[in-house]
Amino acid sequence: MNKTTNGWFSGMLGVLVFSGSLPATRLAVMDFHPLFLTVCRAAIAGVLAGVLLLIFKQQRPIKSDIVPLLVIALCVVVGFPLLTALALQYVTASHAIIYVGLLPLATAIFGVWRGGERPRPIFWILSVLGSSLVVGFALTNGAASSLIGDGLMLASIIACGYGYAEGARLSRRLGGWQVISWALILSLPVMALLSFYYRPDSWSSTSVTSLLSLAYVSLFSMLIGFVFWYRGLALGGIAAVGQLQLLQPFFGLVLSALLLHETIGWPIFIVNMGVVLCVALARRFAAKH
Repeated sequence: MNKTTNGWFSGMLGVLVFSGSLPATRLAVMDFHPLFLTVCRAAIAGVLAGVLLLIFKQQRPIKSDIVPLLVIALCVVVGFPLLTALALQYVTASHAIIYVGLLPLATAIFGVWRGGERPRPIFWILSVLGSSLVVGFALTNGAASSLIGDGLMLASIIACGYGYAEGARLSRRLGGWQVISWALILSLPVMALLSFYYRPDSWSSTSVTSLLSLAYVSLFSMLIGFVFWYRGLALGGIAAVGQLQLLQPFFGLVLSALLLHETIGWPIFIVNMGVVLCVALARRFAAKH
């Protein structure tokens, strides 16, 4: 398996992990306040990341890495989880998931800016087409919208796209799991204190489902998914591998239907075929011209 293929395979694993994030968050905010959920998941993942760094005796980041790591922490450790958790108080998970269809385009734009990548013009056409298919599906799917919820989701996509591009750039030198681990470590003191401050008054009424959802977003969404995702972006290219996120809304919608009993119709599978085609062609034309 060559470097590019390895990157796409790793990226797909990351997408599969992230696909469960919004449904799990939707379940978790039924019992947990969005602020507590955001800081607690980061604190739990930060402790686990610290253990991994100690076990594998990883060298510390150099001085010039600190600012990028803080940006990554602000964008993907705090920004995206908090904004989506707040948004899910106003919109359904199936509606929020559609916004992920804009994430590949945002990641590609930031990849050009921060990663120095220069995809061919046809790549941008395919990226916009794929994003349009996903968003168009959302608009015709009848999902309930909310001005506040939609605004929060749009802000989360901008933050996440920038965090992905910055993390992928740094992963080329530090390694994928090391980048997210150090970002979590840097944010751990604040996240731990805020977790204690925003802790629930009582855990007796917290459902097992909410606890399992908290465990998922802490372990998988906040740590394991990034191990695969940053590695995939670093090996396969930020703009190219980022297009795999076009598939995430559809995986997420299926999970929403299974876990949250939110209704999806047969058109999703037709649109998904178009998205898969866009992803396949985008991979071919992502290289510099």
